[in-house]
Amino acid sequence: MPTILDATEFLQRTAVILDTRSPGEFAAGHIPGAVSFPLFTDDERAQVGTCYKRQGQAMAIELGLELIGPKMVGFVRQAKQLAPDKQVRVHCWRGGMRSSSMAWLLETAGLHVELLKGGYKAFRQWGRTTLAVPKPIITLGGMTGTGKTILLHELHRQGEQVLDLEGIANHRGSSYGALGLPPQPTQEQFGNDLAIAWHQLKPDQPIWIEAESRRIGFCRVPDELFLPMQAAPVLQVERSLAERLAILDQVYGDSDPEELVAATERITKRLGGQHSKAAIASIRQGNLKPAIEIALTYYDKTYRYDLEKRGVLITPVVVEGLSDPDAAEQLIAAAQRLSLPEPAALPM
Repeated sequence: MPTILDATEFLQRTAVILDTRSPGEFAAGHIPGAVSFPLFTDDERAQVGTCYKRQGQAMAIELGLELIGPKMVGFVRQAKQLAPDKQVRVHCWRGGMRSSSMAWLLETAGLHVELLKGGYKAFRQWGRTTLAVPKPIITLGGMTGTGKTILLHELHRQGEQVLDLEGIANHRGSSYGALGLPPQPTQEQFGNDLAIAWHQLKPDQPIWIEAESRRIGFCRVPDELFLPMQAAPVLQVERSLAERLAILDQVYGDSDPEELVAATERITKRLGGQHSKAAIASIRQGNLKPAIEIALTYYDKTYRYDLEKRGVLITPVVVEGLSDPDAAEQLIAAAQRLSLPEPAALPM
């Protein structure tokens, strides 16, 4: 018999996770690290669902057996390739017939199976509960181009706990933020990845998070995390304009000019028509810095406005002229002088 585990126990195990939902369900969102191992294709799942509605459960089960019968030996062979130690974790949407059927088949073939009680739906609930667990946060602020993401990575190299929201979202958080990056995850997957990352962070050490808007590209930061971020003290990185222009030129200098133009056109109303035209002309002439400086007039104004709304402690940390390791050390020293409030749980 398979071992049935709740979400916490299931995630603590190390065996490969086989997600028996359809490919479409998997693509919409899945447990990080899971392998798509569909009992039915998307079309087959639709057929079984239609049969269930029109002819009842018994006929739907018969159709399901007819569809998976020829695939059974393939399932076993694939599972053994994925799990040479013959240990697997299996789940479906609600811990129902798809995962139970696969568990029976794989156990019959000699594998040890652990089943997720309540299925993927239970994992999603675990994720929401996990993100609501209070932990101490330091917000890393600063104008666009102050190198916050670079410094976040350097803080991590120096042993600090960080949560890289932009890295998880595959987006830098501006109109230009998707350039040169892989496609963004779905909102559902973004939430899943955040929950796992948050769970792995220790509650007795500060967690550095870059100051972000509620939306990072198409991904929305869940309230369970966003509201504590907004209430956290801010260490604000300060650099000269020349340094900021150099950093942004390095980040976006190799981007496709027409993609840069398209990103600039998206904020034309914010920049103003003449400023937008000047920035676009600069991009097409291969001279990026003037275009960046024009765009910063909008982003700086937006940043100041968002920061003023928070009403939290803001501590400037000047890192002008410093190397990334030295700048990170300055931030750590500033953080040690902060008196972090006890993280409060969100009202349920």
